[in-house]
Amino acid sequence: MPRIPCMEAAVQILEDEGVDHVFGIPGSNVNAFYNALAKSKKIRHIIARHEEGASHAAEGWARASGKVGVCVGTSGPAGTNFITGLYNAQADSIPLIAITGQHIRAMQGKEGFQAMDITEVARPVCKKTFYVRESANVPWIFREAFRIAREGRPGPVLIDLPIDVQRGEVEYDASIDAALAILKPAPERRKIRKAIEMILAAKRPVILMGGGVIIAGGCEELIQLAEHLQVPVVNTSMAKGGIPANHPLYGGEVGVQCNTLAGNRVFLDSDLVLGVGCRFADRHTGSLDVYTRGRQFIHIDIEPTQISRIFPSDLGIVSDARLALQALLEEARAQTPPRSADDYVQKIPQLRRELARRLDFDNVPIKPGRVFKEINEFFDEDTIFVTCIGNNQIWSGQMQEIYKPGHYLLAGGAGPLGWDLPAAIGAKLARPNNTVVNVTGDFGIQFCIEELAMAAQYEVPVLVVIINNGNMSLIRQNQKYAYNGLRYGIDLTYGEENSYLDFVQLARAYGLYGERITRPDEIKGAFRRGLDSGKTALIDIIIERDADVSMGNSIDAIREFEPLPQLVPALS
Repeated sequence: MPRIPCMEAAVQILEDEGVDHVFGIPGSNVNAFYNALAKSKKIRHIIARHEEGASHAAEGWARASGKVGVCVGTSGPAGTNFITGLYNAQADSIPLIAITGQHIRAMQGKEGFQAMDITEVARPVCKKTFYVRESANVPWIFREAFRIAREGRPGPVLIDLPIDVQRGEVEYDASIDAALAILKPAPERRKIRKAIEMILAAKRPVILMGGGVIIAGGCEELIQLAEHLQVPVVNTSMAKGGIPANHPLYGGEVGVQCNTLAGNRVFLDSDLVLGVGCRFADRHTGSLDVYTRGRQFIHIDIEPTQISRIFPSDLGIVSDARLALQALLEEARAQTPPRSADDYVQKIPQLRRELARRLDFDNVPIKPGRVFKEINEFFDEDTIFVTCIGNNQIWSGQMQEIYKPGHYLLAGGAGPLGWDLPAAIGAKLARPNNTVVNVTGDFGIQFCIEELAMAAQYEVPVLVVIINNGNMSLIRQNQKYAYNGLRYGIDLTYGEENSYLDFVQLARAYGLYGERITRPDEIKGAFRRGLDSGKTALIDIIIERDADVSMGNSIDAIREFEPLPQLVPALS
């Protein structure tokens, strides 16, 4: 068997596992890996400006490609800068591998320069961390890392490589090596039979689609099941787009913040919930007493510890989401012919129309609803949207219409500000033929704004839509309603008349396209000019300064969306 540098073996494994982009920043304690990476004809390395940005870009690439994302950094602070990205990948079940360089093995525990134990620091936010002690272990550890990242509930893995290990050799022959098998648990048939019996016995069942359905590639099976049984479908934020926004059985999105009024209404009208690939997170459920009252729950998840974790399930099924949905569809067809929609189900499209938030404002300053009206009308169904946290993301969740799975990417469980810009860059590199739009806020974008340099250097055209009120709106709104305004003596207004940061000049500084919009009739034209520029484009849309977002559908928070035919009870 040939003997080669162990880092060349590692790179050959990356290639074989389907990695064609790696995001990172070189450094002295990881340059042996980079020396091997430079010889690859299959992998393109993208230099970030901050390791956190590299981790988010790798995650965006993973989400858009369906493969395992890879980010690389050197020792010490490079590894700690990965922690936020690893945490987000863990929270949102995204397969990610972080490779870090490390001081020589002899310096461990001696406080050498940048010689810190990153495996212990990262352990709480990873499925597994490896400190590689022998060069001979490199091929096995890399193969195992990919298996762990993919299998079961996907998530992040960290591999820490001391520089003296990186410089070693290993006996390795790529022609006789292969990826490790990924096991997908199938459902227990008795439980599948029981689940269909419970659905058929319910008066108003509903299917709750979680992000696990999209990860497993089970959206089509879920839709077929809903159509056969004529059961309405609602979704969590992570599953937005899993069923087309105009499907006659689509009720809407359920949540306290990211929701549609019709989605909450359909959920609250139900007496049985089939939840597939969801965690029942708090921003989705709100008060568990309200959320669970009067309804049974069937919970399907690939991770056994998720079943009954938040509240007791009436029936728990551990399974890959797609395999479970295939089994449910087969059993449904065995137990009943295709069912006809009852009067309630037939009226779901009408309910969506009646409870749709108003978007057709002509006001100046621009109301946020009008921005999303223009977004919904301008972009096609193949557009991939990326958003993060803040009022901009809540408005997006409430008002954007998505029609395809994997076309709405957001930081769900961790919500790190700044995630969306590098994630959008990664998504565009994975799906170059799709338009990629980053819907962001004027404050949040500044957290990883240095990654505009990454977009500029590699000529990655992403359209960045900045919902700009210059008023740190989500935190200001919380203080306004929960704390009677500014009780800390801290003024959260960081810009005067939305002009503290000139995003147009910032874009030009990077050689990118920038445009500021102040009138609603200018929005679509700016989108077109931004796309036609062929560059990453920042479209800075100035909205009204004190616009609030509807949370829990309270009367105070919902004012801007009036007139509404009725208010839906809060899930909080």
